[in-house]
Amino acid sequence: MKLSQLFTKTRKNISKDEESINAQLLIRGGFINKEMAGVFSYLPLGFKVLKKIENIIREEMNDVGGEEILMPTLTSVENYKTTGRENLDILFKTELAGGSKLVLNQSHEEVVVPLVKNFVNSYKDLPRYVYQIQNKFRSEPRAKSGLLRAREFIMKDLYSFHVDEKDLDNYYEKVKKAYFKIFKRMGLEPILTFASGGSFSKYSHEFQVISESGEDEIYLCEKCSIAVNKEIIAEQKTCPVCKSKKLDKKKSIEVGNIFKLNTKFSKPFNLTYKDEKGKDQMVLMGCYGIGLGRAMASVVEIYHDDKGIAWPKEISPFKVHLISLKCNKKADSLYDNLIKNNVEVLFDDREISAGEKFADSDLIGCPIRIVVSERTLKKDCVEYKKRNEKDIKLIKANSIVKLLNG
Repeated sequence: MKLSQLFTKTRKNISKDEESINAQLLIRGGFINKEMAGVFSYLPLGFKVLKKIENIIREEMNDVGGEEILMPTLTSVENYKTTGRENLDILFKTELAGGSKLVLNQSHEEVVVPLVKNFVNSYKDLPRYVYQIQNKFRSEPRAKSGLLRAREFIMKDLYSFHVDEKDLDNYYEKVKKAYFKIFKRMGLEPILTFASGGSFSKYSHEFQVISESGEDEIYLCEKCSIAVNKEIIAEQKTCPVCKSKKLDKKKSIEVGNIFKLNTKFSKPFNLTYKDEKGKDQMVLMGCYGIGLGRAMASVVEIYHDDKGIAWPKEISPFKVHLISLKCNKKADSLYDNLIKNNVEVLFDDREISAGEKFADSDLIGCPIRIVVSERTLKKDCVEYKKRNEKDIKLIKANSIVKLLNG
C-alpha cells in the first residue's frame, strides 16, 4: 500500500482526555478513530491488525475442533429473563415499534443455548464446540483506557457442550493450551491466573499480561509463574499449584478468560440429551472468551517507546515500511518487486521531508524499515533497520527480497 493513497493520516495532536498509551498511539498512528467514549472505528491500518489477530484466533480455534458461526447482535429480553439476567446493569436495551423489548448482547449464552438445543438430542450429538467473532455491547460506566475498556467491542466467544465432567475437563485443558499459543503468536506472554468461578465452578481462569498500565492486580507465584487475581487472594493465600507463599503483586491486563459453566445456562433452557439408556441428562458447558481490541491495545501498551508502536511481526499491519528519499523510480521498482514476491509493504511515496517520514515510520511501527536514497544507491544498497533496534545496516538492493523472505 502507498501512503499517498491511504485516506487516513497520522496526527500530531489528539485530545488531552486520552490518557492511555494505546489510545494515544493508535489514534495518532491512524489505526483507530474515537467516535465517542468507548466506541471506536477501525481505520485501514487498524483493521489490518485486527484481521491478523482474528485469523490467529480462528486458526487455533479451528485446531481444537471449533466450528465458526455468527449469531445475531439483537436478542429478545425474554431469553435473558429465562436465565435471570434481564437486570444486568451493563445491558443495553431497546425495543421495536410494536413494543417488543430487545437486548444488545453483552455475551451470547442466551442465544447459543437455544440454538444448540435445536440440534442436540442424543449423546451421539455431543460434544460440540461452536464459536464466533462478533460485536458485543456493554453499558460500561467508566469507558476509558482506549480499547481496553469499551462499550462496543469485538470478541471471540467459544462455547463447548459435553455429556460429562470428564469430557468438559479434557476440552477445557485443550483450550487452555490453545490460548497460550494464541497470545504468544501475538507477541504476548500470558500468565494463567486463577479467579473465582462464581456459583458454578471453584475456579475460572484468566490470561493476564504484566503491564504497569494495567487496571488489574494479580499475585504471581515466583516458583511456577501461576497467579491469583485480586478478588480471590483473601481466600487463596498460597499458589493454587505449588502452594508457595511467595506471591508478588503485579499490575496486569486481562486478555482472555475461560469458564466451566457446567449447567448454569443449559438448565434454564432445559438443554438435555438422552444417554445410552434413553434417560434425559443435562448438557454441561464451557465458555472461552478473547477480546480482540483488548488484545491489540495490550500489545501497544507493552510494545512501544517514546516514538511510537513496535508491532510484533505476526500482527503488524505490514512487514516492511519502505521510505523513498528523492529516489522515486528506484523505490517504485523495489516496491513492485516486494509486492511481486508477496512481501507486505507500506510505501511512503509522499512528497514530504525525511524527518516526517521517519517519524511516521516509528509511530506506525512496522517491524522493518527500508530506506532508498541517493546515498545508498551509490553503493547499490538500501538502508535496513529493525523497529526495535538502533543499528542501521546497508544491504545490497538485489538481495533485500531474499533477506525478507528468508
